[in-house]
Amino acid sequence: MTTDRLMVLDLLVSVLAAAAWVGAGAAAAARRPRTAAALMAGALVASPARAGSVLALAGAGWWFVQEKVTIALPLLLTASVVAAVTAGPRLLAASRAASEAGRDAARSPAVVVPLLGAGYAAAAGPVQTFLLGYPAEPGSALILLAVVAGAVLLTWRAMTPRVPLLRAATAATAVAALAGGVLTFIPATTAAAATPVAAEAATPGAVALAAAEGGHDMPGHGMSAQASAPVRPVTDLRGPSAPAPGGTVRRFTLTARTATVTLSSGRKVAAWTFDGQVPGPPITAEQGDLVEVRLRNADITEGVTLHWHGYDVPSGEDGVPGLTQEAVPPGGEFVYRFVAAQTGTYWYHTHEVSDIGVRMGLYGMLVVKPRGSATTGVDLTLPVHTFAGTTVVGDHDQPVLQEVAPGTPVRLRLVDTDNTPHRFTLAGTVYRLVAVDGTDLSGPGPLSRAGLRLPAGGRYDLAFAMPSGPVVLRVDDRTEAVRLTTAADGPGNGPGTGDVTDAEDAAAAAGWPELDLTRYGTPASTPYTSRSHFDRRFTLVLDRGLALGDGLPIYAHTINGRAYPHVPTQVVAEGDLVRLTVVNRGRETHPWHLHGHRVLVLARDGRAPTGSPLWLDTFDVRPGEVWEVAFRAANPGLWMNHCHNLSHADLGMMLHLAYEGVTTPFHGGHGG
Repeated sequence: MTTDRLMVLDLLVSVLAAAAWVGAGAAAAARRPRTAAALMAGALVASPARAGSVLALAGAGWWFVQEKVTIALPLLLTASVVAAVTAGPRLLAASRAASEAGRDAARSPAVVVPLLGAGYAAAAGPVQTFLLGYPAEPGSALILLAVVAGAVLLTWRAMTPRVPLLRAATAATAVAALAGGVLTFIPATTAAAATPVAAEAATPGAVALAAAEGGHDMPGHGMSAQASAPVRPVTDLRGPSAPAPGGTVRRFTLTARTATVTLSSGRKVAAWTFDGQVPGPPITAEQGDLVEVRLRNADITEGVTLHWHGYDVPSGEDGVPGLTQEAVPPGGEFVYRFVAAQTGTYWYHTHEVSDIGVRMGLYGMLVVKPRGSATTGVDLTLPVHTFAGTTVVGDHDQPVLQEVAPGTPVRLRLVDTDNTPHRFTLAGTVYRLVAVDGTDLSGPGPLSRAGLRLPAGGRYDLAFAMPSGPVVLRVDDRTEAVRLTTAADGPGNGPGTGDVTDAEDAAAAAGWPELDLTRYGTPASTPYTSRSHFDRRFTLVLDRGLALGDGLPIYAHTINGRAYPHVPTQVVAEGDLVRLTVVNRGRETHPWHLHGHRVLVLARDGRAPTGSPLWLDTFDVRPGEVWEVAFRAANPGLWMNHCHNLSHADLGMMLHLAYEGVTTPFHGGHGG
């Protein structure tokens, strides 16, 4: 059974246990002893079953059971034993006595309070998991104990005016709740105040992240001394002013402004745009060229930047507001320069208020081809985006139609610019998935009748020779995105008229199995493996729970129990080999994205890839999954490391990766 299913099973068992105990208490209070006894019997089965489900889940890792083992199970089992010992005999006696006296006995506080108390204790487990989140700490344990104790006292007091030691118990409960609140929130507030990159700096000038945050490495992993690292401001880590030998300078100007864009159907959409269009103008170059982009802001009041998604630019060109630059205000401009060293499919987007900005249209494509490569065949870049609930490809909310001669080489560059993954199917031809996130795969084999799940922010390049019949690309098994036809098919080949466009074939494509990228292609050598010596190791446990965000408690998307800007910075030294473990305890998928570095996949759920090496800049961590990736710290600077579901990042799921000695003069909080 997968970890995701074990998580669901454990939740069901915990809910059943809580419901059975509460139901037993309610039935006893209603003077229905036989019903209460039956429900108590069910609760006595469900409670140890919860221990079994937790034990099974523990096989996936301590991260998935930490709060269950330390808080939920001890609380549940203790309360269950108390209820069975104190209420059980009385309830059984009452259920055997078919009389009014028996019914009255079932309603006594000695029966009802322990049963409901066990229910409150059982409910505390899911509350810890879904409300307080990972990790369980002394503060959250005290809060839960206080809540359960308070509920028991209120129930007891409601049933009888005479509760032994009521005042003392109430005072102890209040003290536990207060202590829990102090332990939970005061340390986080103190740590945040000591983290200049997380909020406004107290004084003007450069902020030395390495010095300020050296003590905030991920728990359980030591740090080397940082005094020897030379101090460099991130503003010095800029791109060159000349191309590589043989390259040329390619200059672009992008103006961010609000506009109404017209989709292919004629539908008009209010958008935030680059140069009045969505996507923005494509930026193309050849390997070795110097790319210079002048960004101007006409009227985006929130400000705007350019981040080069997946492209390992110098840190000062990365476009992160408050970290590598200030956001460009209306009337302002900023010039980005970098050498196009990587070939492949990439994209750019704003990183200021990015959850809104990207959704509204502030993005465009970046494609770099090998120097001297001849343009042959058909090469389509296909960014998929959602506008007001409608899936669009480029600016098309209708299928992109193109006539292609049989035998012509075709390359489809798929880009997911949304917050969530998309599923693609290509019908009518055999093809190869030749590149992922801009990096060519080793030995990509022929594919057909396969579903391709593309993470938010990710890119797939598909290649094939045009067959004699039509080819159809679908998104999410429902939207016909691209239709390639031959002259024999005719340009009017529409839905229902070809062997790959009718409803039956669309339904069949929906059932095609998903391609497992870790098993696709052929193995090849890599500069490091899971057996290499790693200089730094970090673990990120992704979850939901109450956490401090900008000084106030919010229901956040958390990393190790904290939300940005209070997540400790990961600090590395140039040249370090870094191993990163990303664990998803939650119920939502998190597309993980580290700026400035490609990561090599070492394992997913403990299993190493058996196909092509996977060099990724964005990878989907689904519920219950554990990804282990590695990278060489070879691009000095200050970098974001975050979930690329930008609404999750906006609610706390991001942090910084800082190289020792690199400083920033920018003090503004990152705008998401």
